Amino acid sequence: MLPSASNWVLVLLALVVSGGLCWRFLSPASRFHVLDHPGERSLHQQATPRSGGVAIVTAILLAWAAAAAVGELSWSGGLAWLFTAVVLLAVTGGIDDRRDLSPLIRLLVQLLAALVLLAADLLPRNLQLPGMDIPLPGGAAVVVMLLYVLWMTNLYNFMDGMDGFAGGMAVIGFTAMAWLGWRGGDEGFMLAALIVAAASAGFWLFNFPPARLFMGDAGSPVLGFLAAAFSLWADREGLFPLWIAVLIFSPFVVDASYTLLRRLLAGRKIWQAHREHLYQRLVQMGWSHRRTVLWSYVLMLAAGGASIMALNQNTLVQWAIMLFWCVVYGVMILLVSLREQGN
Repeated sequence: MLPSASNWVLVLLALVVSGGLCWRFLSPASRFHVLDHPGERSLHQQATPRSGGVAIVTAILLAWAAAAAVGELSWSGGLAWLFTAVVLLAVTGGIDDRRDLSPLIRLLVQLLAALVLLAADLLPRNLQLPGMDIPLPGGAAVVVMLLYVLWMTNLYNFMDGMDGFAGGMAVIGFTAMAWLGWRGGDEGFMLAALIVAAASAGFWLFNFPPARLFMGDAGSPVLGFLAAAFSLWADREGLFPLWIAVLIFSPFVVDASYTLLRRLLAGRKIWQAHREHLYQRLVQMGWSHRRTVLWSYVLMLAAGGASIMALNQNTLVQWAIMLFWCVVYGVMILLVSLREQGN
């Protein structure tokens, strides 16, 4: 069954509100016209407004509230808790964009947001892999959930460092999740995810290279958190397991995880700003922002398509898909390293 007309109206609402606010925030007269000046982690060369995340979050929350008001979503399904956690993260991120909060404060707020998901009953009861179902005792389930949510929240923030990158991943990733929700017959999940994708698309229109607006900390940690929350929601409802969600967002998961491990092994301080992510290294080797992000979109679309294809396959095919993507990312890392050495 195709989404109803009212669903598409709500999705359009998220797109229009996000795009309209982004356009407004470009004006120096807006109180949300907060500039991001180039720094150690930056690839941009001039000060650019970084309030796009405010537009994204406002559009998401407004569209979710409208959907609940017309009966398309239910507050009792955990949406109220998710709404609360998003507000908490967005407000903290907005303050951080203006005043640079300490990493400890940001981490504590992220931990609180992750704990909110416990109230939403999104604790995983088992860990599903192709052909395997590993039970998670209560304590282990809490640890797995907290680590997963915190890592997804932060890795999205780490990867928000190039024009069109994080916005494109959100549009593609949450659309893939919505597709899987629709295929699983859960219209509420589909609508909630499509609203996130649409709000991200409204921002992406202003962020595609050359970017006129950045997302900032009011947006990127929220999108990472929502990627984790939606995957836990899908796992609870039996729509798709966590490994499928990880595959959807694997372009970000692999780059951030590999870079963190590489810095740890090199004895570098992992909390310091840097430009060592794969996409940053490509730009520093001479690739343009546009070329890098367009090839990244190809990778994101391929990962999203593979996740959709993998869901209903047999165990052997699912493991083969996982192995294939491990090889793809291994080759990518090797080629980037060899290209650097050649330079």
